[in-house]
This record gives sequence, structure tokens and C-alpha cells, in this order.
Amino acid sequence: MNKLLSIAARTLSAVVALGIFAAFAGVDGLAQQAPAAAPAAGQDAGQRGGGAAAPGQGARGGGGGGRGVVPLGDGPWEYGNGPNRYRAVVVTKNVVRPWGIAFLPNGDLLVTERNSLTPGEPGRLRVIRNGVLDPTPLGPLPDMLAEGLGGMMDVSLHPQFAQNRLIYFTYSKRHPDPKQCLPEAERQKLPGNQRPPCSATTAVARARWDGGSTLTDVKDILVTKGWYGGPAAQNPECGRGGGGNDNARIGKGCSVGPATGSYGSRLAWDKAGLLYVTTGDRNLPLMSQDPQNHNGKILRIRDDGSVPPDNPFAGNAKYLPEIYSLGHRNPLGLWYRESTGELWSTEEGPQGGDELNLVKPGKNYGWPLASLGRNYDGSIVGQGFGGPNIEDPTVFWVPAIAISGLSFYDGDKLPWKGQAFVGAMRAGTGQFVARVTFNSAGLPTARDHSMLADLRQRIREVKPGPDGLLYVLTDENAGAVLRIEPVAPPATPK
Repeated sequence: MNKLLSIAARTLSAVVALGIFAAFAGVDGLAQQAPAAAPAAGQDAGQRGGGAAAPGQGARGGGGGGRGVVPLGDGPWEYGNGPNRYRAVVVTKNVVRPWGIAFLPNGDLLVTERNSLTPGEPGRLRVIRNGVLDPTPLGPLPDMLAEGLGGMMDVSLHPQFAQNRLIYFTYSKRHPDPKQCLPEAERQKLPGNQRPPCSATTAVARARWDGGSTLTDVKDILVTKGWYGGPAAQNPECGRGGGGNDNARIGKGCSVGPATGSYGSRLAWDKAGLLYVTTGDRNLPLMSQDPQNHNGKILRIRDDGSVPPDNPFAGNAKYLPEIYSLGHRNPLGLWYRESTGELWSTEEGPQGGDELNLVKPGKNYGWPLASLGRNYDGSIVGQGFGGPNIEDPTVFWVPAIAISGLSFYDGDKLPWKGQAFVGAMRAGTGQFVARVTFNSAGLPTARDHSMLADLRQRIREVKPGPDGLLYVLTDENAGAVLRIEPVAPPATPK
């Protein structure tokens, strides 16, 4: 009897706590932290705190929900009060679905365009020179599958770029075998409903750039072991389409969404000059737990693609040696914080359960064994939230905000030193820059969801530049690069 009462008490505590977390998910001033304990086994739908997703929520694979976007004006716009007042300025417009941004020593910017407005055309790498988008893209680029959320993704400079002129970028690599992926020119000749699916995987490429429009020494330094999406034999356990019980499908190794989604794909360098790479689960969740597959992982490599000898699984034949952490669904933000030596990531959950994670070597972040979000059929994900040998998020969002890019601000020109900035894309519950405040113990204590919310743009990335200001990418067909700068206080009357 005492044992039953104990279970009931723990269950009630979880209901109350998670209900409060969910109720205040979008309220400024509250930072959701992971509950101290996982919900008891066997909880029903009402005991997760998230409930079913709101209408329009839950697009699989990181694309966000309904658009709800308004055309972006010319600005500038001023927001906030007192020391928190800031100005948002348009650096340039008409960047197609911008994904990644890198800051050049001379003040110019590199920006990736995930894909083209013309079906089948690849993504591009663009230069913004003195605030003007150069009409000539950089190239040549490798053959990529620019479909769904694939294409040209993140871009980063080598830490010694000024000396070696090396740039790095991620993209969705088309399978070279035409039986696995027809050349795009041939695919585009076929009616849309007759085009065979293509196998692709995430790749990291390196190139040398002299500042003009031509890349040289273009080379893949890592082609991940995550090929998926081609016309492979259908798993008889899965059937066709995405219907049925999601947990059952996941357990059988079936997909729960299109193979063209959930690529993840962010880059970050640490102090030692090692490169971290995120990959998504491609909507085949069990890949995230497969130690012989790179999908659903954060990887760690040298600048030539080789494996550092101190990687957590180096020398362990059960794991691919590039794996730094596993159990990720769709990590769309990545930031190495030089002031603390910490690696952080943001990760999209399914229906709810977007996460801000402190990434630790060799740790498992749970997907799809655990999540605060729900499957798209409304069921609890796996065993529920948390569990043995699973790292809980530092902060989570319920309902989901379609979380994206991530950075920490450690500059002096803006009043938010030590705070995390997170992009959000989902109509109704996102489309702003979320700002998370931490206390002296490193615990999240508050958040603000007001930054750029009035503009109603899908925020793909937010990064501090070397000038101490923040730069924001809006993920639209006619996307923009915005700059966040301080507003000088009014002069005191004499």
C-alpha cells in the first residue's frame, strides 16, 4: 500500500510540475529546466504536461509549421526599454532560404542558401560585400540533393583562415550511383509523381577561397555513414506511408517522415582547432541510437577529417570513431563557448520537446528512447522523459518553437553578456529570437521571447559577429540578414 501511495504521489508531482512547465512555455521570464526525475512508467497522455500539439504544429524534420509570415519591411526597427533597447537593421535582403553565416576578416559575410527557388537546382554560397549581396555565387560546389531540408547548409571559416584561406561547409551529398539517385537533369524530366527517391547523406567539404568568385581545392573531408532515402527494398515490417502507431514503427526501424528532412547540419570549432558537426536522424529515429551510423549524432573531427585520438569512442569497434555524442533528433544549432570551454546544441523535438543541451563527450541524449515531446500520433515517445544513462536537456520548450540556430553572447556592446540566443521558426509558438538567462551557477533562470517577434519571420540562425553585434538569418524565400545593435540613450538636457 505504501508503495502504491508513493507511486501515486510521484505521478501527481510529475503531473503538476510538467503541467506548470507546459503552461508557461511561451511566457517571458520563466526558464524551463528538465524535471528532477523521469515520469513514472505507464503514465497516460494527461501526465506528460505537453498534451497534443496545437494546430499547425509538428511538421516533421525541422521545416516548422504553417508559414504565418508577413513581408519584411526595410527597417530599421527599435524595441525594448532602458538598457535593453536595441535596433534591428537590414544588412541585405533576397537571400534564398539562408542557413549559415560566417564572418570574414574584412567585415564581409559568407551566407549559404539552402536551395534554389527553381526545383532541382542546388543551394549556393554567397558573399555580402560592404552590405551588398554579390550577384555571383561562389563555386564550384559538389553535387548535392537540394530537396526538402537538404541542400547547402552551414559554413564556417578555418580558425587560421587569414593564413590558409580555407572554408568549410556542410551539404546533403547526392549518392554517386545513378541506381541510388538519378542525375538531377534526368529526374526533372520526369513528372513529379514519377521521380524516384534519392539516397543522400550529410557531407563536410573544405575549399580554398581567394576572395573572388572561384573556389579551389574543393574536397569532401567527411562523407557521413548515413546514406538514406534511395529506392531501397521496402522493409515489409513498415508497410507504405507513415500511418500506424509511431512507437511501433520506430521500434521496427521504420521512418516517421520524409527522408529529405532532419539533416541537422551545424559546424563549430573549439580552442584546439577541432571541428564539431551535427547530423539529424533523417526521420528514421533508430539511426540516432545506432553506433555504426553517423545520423542523429554530434561528430568531432580534425580539420582534415581525421579522428582525434581522444574522441570518446576512438578505439571502440562498436562505435564509429567520429561520434562525440548520440541520441539526437535534429540538432539545428551548435555553439562552442570559448569563455567556458562548453559545447552547446539546440535540438528540435517532435510535437513539443525542443531542447537546449550542454553536450558532453560520449553521452546519450535519448532520442528516440525518451523525449518531452510527443510522437505525431499523440503517443508518448519511448519510455517518456529521461531515464537511466540519458542526458536531460538544460532547457526545453513545450509547445515546440521549431528551435534552430544557437549562440552565446560574451561581448560588451550589447547588454546580454552570458545569455543564450536561440532561433525559433514555428508560426504561432515561434518566429522570434529566444533569449535565455543563466545565473552565476550556470543554471537557466529566465527567458525572453520578444526579440524580433513583431517581424513574424522564421529565424534560422543567430550569431555574434566580431564587431560585438548580433546577426540574424530569416528563413524565407526572400530571406534577409539582420543586425542587432544598441540604441544610444537620449542625451540628457543641459
